[in-house]
Amino acid sequence: MKIQDYVIVGPTASGKSGFAHALAKKINGVIINCDSVQLYRGIENISASPFAGQTDKLASGELDGVPYKLFSVATLAQHVNVSEYQDMARVEYDAAHAAGRPVVVVGGTGYYANALLYGISEMPKVSFETRDRAREMVAADIDAARAMLPADFTPTDPQRVARALEIYLETGRHITEFQRNERTGAILPPDTIKVLINPDMEIVRERIAARIPEMLAGGALTEGGAIIRSGWAPERAIGAVELVTYLRGGCSYDTMVQNWILHTNQYAKKQRTWFRQKYRPDIIIDHIPTDADLDTVIRNI
Repeated sequence: MKIQDYVIVGPTASGKSGFAHALAKKINGVIINCDSVQLYRGIENISASPFAGQTDKLASGELDGVPYKLFSVATLAQHVNVSEYQDMARVEYDAAHAAGRPVVVVGGTGYYANALLYGISEMPKVSFETRDRAREMVAADIDAARAMLPADFTPTDPQRVARALEIYLETGRHITEFQRNERTGAILPPDTIKVLINPDMEIVRERIAARIPEMLAGGALTEGGAIIRSGWAPERAIGAVELVTYLRGGCSYDTMVQNWILHTNQYAKKQRTWFRQKYRPDIIIDHIPTDADLDTVIRNI
């Protein structure tokens, strides 16, 4: 019998993680993470990982009997790029299918989801020294770093700016030149069912405002301290910059909370724009998903 795979994406606080869990539970599937921040261990609250408050279950890699792969697999001392992520995902995908189980990919990093669906253009090797230098430059002045990149490079998040900068520093050529090369390494088959969960932005704002206090109560401040001690660039995660600023005495607690909410809302809007422009869903759910939506998605097999 053919195995049917799924990709579930959407902006932060859209309900995608709960929906993916319910889907995997119903079809005996394996969940593979495609959130670039949830890859890292020790920031489960900041990243809104399914393991937030349940890190004791990381060793088993299961929640309610559902296997979860590529969550909290890297330390804060590491840096995982999309090519490395793609290699890790291929291992987990092949293992799931070898066991006769479908895969449910879930996360908010659309670029990672598309890497599994369509592959990526081959990029040059970059030395550790160049990689570190690029990240230092972005952390010091991201606007100055972006000014070194071409006008057709549009991402603004620090991780992708640093990736583009390191390639330029290493080769003298821009990442956009390499991106024109043929894409390779796609993992998911063409008939994978692609779902976009995209509730009204007002609903997302309400959920964000409610969720951030829960993250703080769950231990996000402790995680912020771990980020400071590790040297991990806080610009790589919404919430981390705000927490680090507060812990270093740069703002009040209330200001930190309000800034975290504000910047998360802004990030959710950017995600919605990215998914609208660069993701080709088979199914769009324009509300917080329900069991009825679950049945609709499964009937599309």
